Amino acid sequence: MTSVPIATLMAERWSPRAYDSSASVTPEQVRALLEAARWAPSFGNTQPARYLVGVRGTPSFDTILATLNSGNRAWARRASLLLIGVMVTTNEKGSVPYAEYGLGLASENLVLQAVELGLVAHQMAGFSPEAVSSAFSLPSDAVPKVAIAVGSAAAPEVLEEDWRIEREKADRVRVPLAEFAFTDRWGEPAL
Repeated sequence: MTSVPIATLMAERWSPRAYDSSASVTPEQVRALLEAARWAPSFGNTQPARYLVGVRGTPSFDTILATLNSGNRAWARRASLLLIGVMVTTNEKGSVPYAEYGLGLASENLVLQAVELGLVAHQMAGFSPEAVSSAFSLPSDAVPKVAIAVGSAAAPEVLEEDWRIEREKADRVRVPLAEFAFTDRWGEPAL
C-alpha cells in the first residue's frame, strides 16, 4: 500500500510466478515492450541495453529457459515470452559508463509497458550468464544481467509447490518511507 497515490502503472506492477500457459503475446506486444525499453534514458545517450527475445514455442525460448536455474525454470516455462537483458559495455568511444544502470532503466520501462498491455513480468537473477553468452554467441562486451518472464497472469494454484502458492498470494511489502529517504544525515527520515 502506498502512502499517497502513485501512477497506476507502478501501483499495478508486480512480479508473479503464476503464468497462463495457454496465453500468448502478439508480435505487436513484443514490439511495444522492446520499444518502451529502447526509449529509456541512459547516461550520455549511450543506450547500453540489448535484449535476447524468446517467444514460447521458438528455439530461443527453449534456449533461454535452459539457462534459468531449476527453481525459475519450474514456473517460467509457462510464460509467453522470455527475455535476457544484456548490457553493452563498450562503444566507438570506449567504455560505456553506467551500463548496468541503463539496462535497469530500460528493463523497468519494459516491465511497465507490460502492465500497460495487461501483461505481467517477473525479473530474475537466477540464470547462468555464461550459458547465455555461449548459447547466443555474445561478444565479450555484451554482458547478460537479467532474465525477464512476460505473459498473462494465472491463478496461483498452477504453481506446484504450496510455498510458492502462498508467496504468490502474499501482500507486496516495501520498507517505509522513513527508512527509504533521508535528509541531513543517513538515517534521518526526509519525510
